[in-house]
Amino acid sequence: MIDEKIKEIREIVSDSEVVIGFSGGEDSSLVATLSKMALGKEKVVLATIDWGIFSYEKSRKIVRDFSKMLGLKHVFLDGNCKQKNVWKHGPSCNSCTKFVKLKMLREFSNGRLIMTGANSYDSWGKTGLKVFNGVYAPLQDLSKEEIRAMIDLLDLKIEKIGESEKREGCKLKHLLKPLVNCEYHGNAVSKANEILLKNLSGKFKEAFVKIIGPLSKNIAVIYTDPPLDEDTLEKISKEISNLNEIDQVIIFKNEMKIRVVASKPIYRNPEARKNIEFYIGLPGEYEWIESKNTKLRTFQVVEISP
Repeated sequence: MIDEKIKEIREIVSDSEVVIGFSGGEDSSLVATLSKMALGKEKVVLATIDWGIFSYEKSRKIVRDFSKMLGLKHVFLDGNCKQKNVWKHGPSCNSCTKFVKLKMLREFSNGRLIMTGANSYDSWGKTGLKVFNGVYAPLQDLSKEEIRAMIDLLDLKIEKIGESEKREGCKLKHLLKPLVNCEYHGNAVSKANEILLKNLSGKFKEAFVKIIGPLSKNIAVIYTDPPLDEDTLEKISKEISNLNEIDQVIIFKNEMKIRVVASKPIYRNPEARKNIEFYIGLPGEYEWIESKNTKLRTFQVVEISP
């Protein structure tokens, strides 16, 4: 499989230079490694978008160290709070990728082919498009299991950036309502998840703090799988509740009710609601309400209760 991917990269890229959207996670790290093997280090540039408060603090060191280990050119692109224009209408990682991340990478690449770590696990992979509009996703047809098997075979040491075994990179994905005030809403999701990450030890299938509620109230919802011990949970809850940007802290327990307000297109599309429930990542009972707010283009989690 590795040999096939190297051959494919050579055939698609030819003798050109490429720019890889590099987060430092498993997928982009594998793409960077395969691209170096296929094209040589002179033809590969790694570009990391620094999301400011929404980037995990340790991510900058991780991407620098991995780039240095591979001997590849690496640059940071300033994306601080640039997601605001997208997120002010409700959570939307897809729109953020299309209209913020790819836009910045295209501006930097200046016509060079952009490579990403998108795969069958994410929304890009579901489109079935491996090469589209100047963007090439060599892992598009691979599962997470196949990607990790290749990483193991190549003996790549990839340090986790995010809070779980599946998700990494940008903390903004845990803000489950519009980003209207970057200092209030943005700092809430940023600071709360850094506190959680700082206090974790061992491996977790999932561990995050979701920020929900009306625009005037930030409710921090702490969830980990497996559950934290009571002492650690109490310490984390106290630290988060002391943040100026947090108004209430909830410890999520299975089978709680999650109330979601959604735009008309999402509310009336069962498949869209199902995908959003997967994105939210909380194993509870979902109650959907059609929004009357025309400014809300996606969804907002307004309440979680027993």
